[in-house]
Amino acid sequence: MLSSYGFAQVSAAKVVGTVKSTSGNTLTLSPDAGTDTTVTIADSARILRTLPGQTDLKAATPISATDIQIGDRVFVRGQAGENGALLASSIIVMSKSDIAERQQQDREEWRKGVGGIVKSVDVTASTVTLANSLLASGKPIVVHVSQSTQVLRYAPDSTKFDDAKPGRLDEIKAGDQIRARGTKSSDGAEFTAQAVVSGSFRGIAGTVISTDAANNSISVMDLATKKPVTVRVSSESQLHKLPPMVAQMIAFRLKGGVPGAQPGQATAQSSGGNSMPAGGQAWGGRVQGNGTERLGTGPQGNGGPAGAGGGNWRNGGGPPDFQQMLSRMPAVTIADLNKGDAVMLVATQGSSAEGPTAITMLVGVEPILSAAPPGTSAMTLLSPWNLGTSGGGGDMSTQ
Repeated sequence: MLSSYGFAQVSAAKVVGTVKSTSGNTLTLSPDAGTDTTVTIADSARILRTLPGQTDLKAATPISATDIQIGDRVFVRGQAGENGALLASSIIVMSKSDIAERQQQDREEWRKGVGGIVKSVDVTASTVTLANSLLASGKPIVVHVSQSTQVLRYAPDSTKFDDAKPGRLDEIKAGDQIRARGTKSSDGAEFTAQAVVSGSFRGIAGTVISTDAANNSISVMDLATKKPVTVRVSSESQLHKLPPMVAQMIAFRLKGGVPGAQPGQATAQSSGGNSMPAGGQAWGGRVQGNGTERLGTGPQGNGGPAGAGGGNWRNGGGPPDFQQMLSRMPAVTIADLNKGDAVMLVATQGSSAEGPTAITMLVGVEPILSAAPPGTSAMTLLSPWNLGTSGGGGDMSTQ
């Protein structure tokens, strides 16, 4: 109606992204979706700096346009202009340094959390039971999920946290792997989750048939199915070789740490033959921002649990922290693999169009395969496996 009287209509707009460049009162943003956006800051614009994790803007600090730096994350509201430009009336800023600090805190929270292979899911009780590690010789862990728990699900053919989408408890199935951060009970048997990330992955143990460095692939004879499988190796795949002494140490533990014990003897008795936690690397948590925005920090680089901590890979005197141990093993490439090498790996499920992609692969595992209890899969042997993350920045997405 108003347009019929000749009134111009101004379109409101908003954008979330990372500051790519600054020049006076003009910003160039790399948005979370779409092409670069030019933002002109109005003289009357309200600019506030907030911290990751703050749930409102009461504690936000007013700043000027010159305080905004390259790499900062911003949420901009204003008027849409030509060619996707935007005249900003308000900007919420999260500094690059604050994001990095929060990411480090998130990595520590995930490292202190729990991970494992799902034994069962009770949607009515809102619980997920994880079968604990053969190597940890522990009991199952019950993870409690509430309405406030953030539930994410990995994309079928991706191990990037950035690709994880909002999920539901009923999507988690037995055999899936999950990682959770939150609070453990005093005895470690219960865990109240603040956030849960789950995915369906594939464990393979076998011997190398051939390698194809040009196509970044490895053919493996799966010992369980007695069939060959071709596995892709991406830039994010982690390939490590276990020194003979380390492989023997793990095999010794699988036998219960008793000379002459049969494979899996003590371990199977103490853990009920259950599998163990499989974990994720640097699954940076998305955290709540102000009332209308989700201001998160997401993962950053490869500095997750596997790279955290000091030189001692014992976990407080308890079971070994295999995340730290595996991260310290020598890295190898496809060119280092030979026909007949014994390998264990965890991979994506793959699709009809594309085969599985390796997440973590271990070479030099002959003693481990010999010591493993019958019927034990690659995923249920060593844990936590390091699920890859992208090197992306933060996550500040609108609800």
